[in-house]
Amino acid sequence: MDEQQLIIKAKEGDLQAFNHLVLTYQEVVYNCSYRILSDPAGACDITQDTFITAYQKIDKFKNGSFKAWLLRVATNKCLDEIRRQKRHPNTALEPLTNDDQETFDSPYWLTDDTPLPEEQLSQSELNQAVQDCLARLPEDFRSIVVMVDMQEMNYSETAQIIGIPLGTIKSRLARARKRLQDCLQRFSELLPSQFRFNQEEQ
Repeated sequence: MDEQQLIIKAKEGDLQAFNHLVLTYQEVVYNCSYRILSDPAGACDITQDTFITAYQKIDKFKNGSFKAWLLRVATNKCLDEIRRQKRHPNTALEPLTNDDQETFDSPYWLTDDTPLPEEQLSQSELNQAVQDCLARLPEDFRSIVVMVDMQEMNYSETAQIIGIPLGTIKSRLARARKRLQDCLQRFSELLPSQFRFNQEEQ
C-alpha cells in the first residue's frame, strides 16, 4: 500500500498500517527532536509521544504532507519540553553520562557504518560541533534551522509546522544561519566537505 492507503487504513483502526507509517518516519521524527533538544533520551520520549498523539488524532489529519504533520506535533512537544526545562533549571538541557559529564553523542543513523577511522573521528567531531552550536541558538531559531537545513523542508512547510508567517521564517532563518556560521568558525576545517547550509530558494 502507498502512504495514502496506509493513512486511510490507520484511520479505520488498522494498527499494522499505522506501524508501517511509524517505521517510515520514526528516524525523521527522532532526528528532528534530537537536534532541537540535544538530548537522546528526551528525543526518544518525544518520538514515542508524537506517534501516540498521531495515532490518537489521525482522524484529524485531512490531507497534505503526513511528514509535515508529524513534525509539527514533534516540534511543538520539543518546544513545550524546553519551556518546561527553563522553569526547572536544575534539569540539564544536554544529556549526561554516568559520570555526570555533558555529552553530545549523535543518533546512530547520522554516521556511516563503514568509514575509515580518521573519517569517523572527523564526523563525530563535526556532529558534536553542530549540535553544540545548535544548542546555543534560541529555540525559535533552532527549530527553523532543523526544519529547513536538516530536514530539508521548504519555507512554506516550515511555516505551517511552526505556525508563524513565511516572512518570519525567512528572517529568523537568516539570523540563525549567521549565528551558526559564526559559532562553527572554530571548526572550519571540518565544514567544506561535510556540512552545507541549504542556501537555495525554497
